[in-house]
Formats: sequence, structure tokens, C-alpha cells
Amino acid sequence: MPRMLDVSDEVRAEIGDEEADRLLAGENAPGSYDCTSCRTPGDSEHERTSTVLFIGDETAVLAFAHATCLPSQVVQVTEEQLRGAVRSIGGDGGDLGPEKVVPEQAVLGVTSGLVLIAGELHPALVVEPTAPIVRPGATGAGDDFLPLLIEQGFLPVTELTEAPPVRHGWSVLVAMGQLHAVLQPGPDGGQPVAWWQAHHPLQVTEGWRTAAHKHQQVLMFAAPVGSIGRQPREDLLRDALDKAAANGKLVAAALPLAGT
Repeated sequence: MPRMLDVSDEVRAEIGDEEADRLLAGENAPGSYDCTSCRTPGDSEHERTSTVLFIGDETAVLAFAHATCLPSQVVQVTEEQLRGAVRSIGGDGGDLGPEKVVPEQAVLGVTSGLVLIAGELHPALVVEPTAPIVRPGATGAGDDFLPLLIEQGFLPVTELTEAPPVRHGWSVLVAMGQLHAVLQPGPDGGQPVAWWQAHHPLQVTEGWRTAAHKHQQVLMFAAPVGSIGRQPREDLLRDALDKAAANGKLVAAALPLAGT
């Protein structure tokens, strides 16, 4: 039975359209729940219910609340707070790991930097999930992150000798000098929707902004979990990109710049 669920745009952007649609259809949503705000029982079959996504440093947990208590939203918390939330959601005092609550949930990590290609600096975003991405409906423990992007028009990269071709319909939203989102085409050619959205607008360097305005596009590189890592310097980021490309674990596209 369909649930009376509210799934905000920011929650949908994090969990994906397929998962959001399954929740709304009642496939993955609980009938009864304890409200994550007031801690009293709720019933998503008979009262408006908000989906609330708690995101920690490495994991995420989807919880439910009375719509009168909280709107549907994404809440950033520390990993310690997240484990505490999982224990309270699970209803016991044991150490219930987040991975046992949402085994398929992964968060996309995004790093900005300048990449030198053919003697010219290009603004780049490097995207790496925190866990394997499984194709919706698939069974098993594979990682379909790159195949899914290739189906969207991103191309495999074996070496960084030239900029990848432009992927029209996608774009990078920069507003007031800050990075807000990566947008993809909407369903049936409608308004673009967020493929990735920053919880808070991300600061980028003046050099990155200058290069983005010069080229009017941003290079997006994507790699499976564990391929790049969080690199503190751009030279180390480039080394990691080169290694991922050589290992066949990198796809890329040039995305037009949207915003100012």
C-alpha cells in the first residue's frame, strides 16, 4: 500500500530516484515507526510522514518522523552521533552498526581541484562514493558505479592526455562563487535535477573559479570506492587520478558550467 511519505528534493538527490520511488510506493517504508523527533509511534499508512536522512562521515541512515514534527530533510551529523541515532532507531542499547540498517546506502564524496591537461589548467570535480554502488534491483555485492555512469554518456579514461568530450544535458551549478550541485537531465526532457547536491555550498579556490569561467565547463572524473581517496594536495590528487586511469577505474566527461 502506498505510504503517506514526504521525500524532499534533497533527500531524493542523496538516495536516488529509484529508492525514493520505492519508498513512496510502500516497498521499503515501514508502516509503523518511532518518530525520530518526538520518539512517539507513527504510522505512514495513515498520517503524513517525513523521511529524514542522517549523514555522517562515512555512512548514512534513513529515519522517519511525523510531518508535524520535522520536514523531510538531510541532516549532517558526526559518525558518533549517527551511531547513537542508529541505536535509538533500532530500539535497543546494543552497538548496531549503520551498515546493518542501510546496507546499500552510499554517499558521494566530491573533491574540487585543478588538473593540468595538455599544458592547460582545467577545473575538475572528482567523485568517489563511500561504498560500492549497486544497480537498483540488483542482487549481490558488485559495484556498478562506473557502468551506470557510462550508460549516462561518461567515457572511460586510460590516461589524462586530453580533456573528455562535453556531456550535454548535464551541468555543474556554481552560484556566488560556491559549488552547489551536479545536475543531470530531468525525466522526459524536463527540468534538470540534482545528481549530486552539496549539503552546504562548497567553497572553491579563486583559481578554480577563474578556470571554470574561462572554459565555461568543469571536468568531472568518477572512480569506484577506494580508488582515489581524500587527497590533501592537487599534485597527490593528480597522481591518484593517473593511477585510477591506468587501472581502468576512471570515467570522465566535461560538464557545462551553470550559474555564476
